[in-house]
Amino acid sequence: MRIHVAIATTGRPKIMSQVVERFDRQTRKPDGIIVVGAAPEDIVGLDKLPHPPLAVISHKKGLCCQRNVALSHLRDKADVVVFFDDDFVVSDDIIEKMEKMFTADPKLVGLTGWLVADGAQTGGLTFEESAAMLDAPDFRPDKADEPTSWLYGCNMAFRMSACEGLTFDENLPLYGWQEDVDFSEQLARRGSMIRTAQMTGVHMGTRGGRTSGFRLGYSQVANIVYLRKKGTIGSYHGWELMARNVAANLAHSIKPEPTIDRRGRLRGNLLAFADMIRGRAHPTKILDL
Repeated sequence: MRIHVAIATTGRPKIMSQVVERFDRQTRKPDGIIVVGAAPEDIVGLDKLPHPPLAVISHKKGLCCQRNVALSHLRDKADVVVFFDDDFVVSDDIIEKMEKMFTADPKLVGLTGWLVADGAQTGGLTFEESAAMLDAPDFRPDKADEPTSWLYGCNMAFRMSACEGLTFDENLPLYGWQEDVDFSEQLARRGSMIRTAQMTGVHMGTRGGRTSGFRLGYSQVANIVYLRKKGTIGSYHGWELMARNVAANLAHSIKPEPTIDRRGRLRGNLLAFADMIRGRAHPTKILDL
């Protein structure tokens, strides 16, 4: 089985090099690693690594576009593609465990992991903190495998034969808010998907390199509206996610966290609601904000 790793990156060259170099520790090496940057400075230093990945520049900045570049490179080269965020630190046996699960079940089309820690939810983690967690004796989450209808974008693996005709929706620009739900919802119609502790790691949740709070706030509303119309996010999941994010932005706007632009996000939320009422809300509007 040919298993390739794909990583889209923007504005994090040092962390990107640390994340890629960690793959040298895999008990089963990936058959290839492709890193897709939005600009030359995104991939600086990768060629100096002991085992440099294939590093390419996307014709357009944006998570969906950059992931599509990786997919186009790997269509005829990979049986399984696993996408990681550029701030995701993997367990040393993640490729080995993944291969065993895909081999054991031909109907399995997607995998995502139970995480050791997720800095995107709890506050950013350093690479050193993340690596230390994974080097601990009992690092693996005590979680049973369970079926899932969506894969978490920071760590998601696909069987390529099930991805025929699928791409990441480039109408979800820049950060691509909920692009993972959109893609994996379509993939789920073609087979089974599992969330497993066998595929695990630490999502650092690094703040640098992300889009502005104002734009992200707009996406938190407009992208949900768009995906509801498209039919790739459930009504309950979509509206619950939107309500939770808007409520968090409102609650924390009085005394925002140092690393999160809550007021900017809230302004973006309000603009998207105004556009939604007028029938003008669309994910691509953030390109003009």
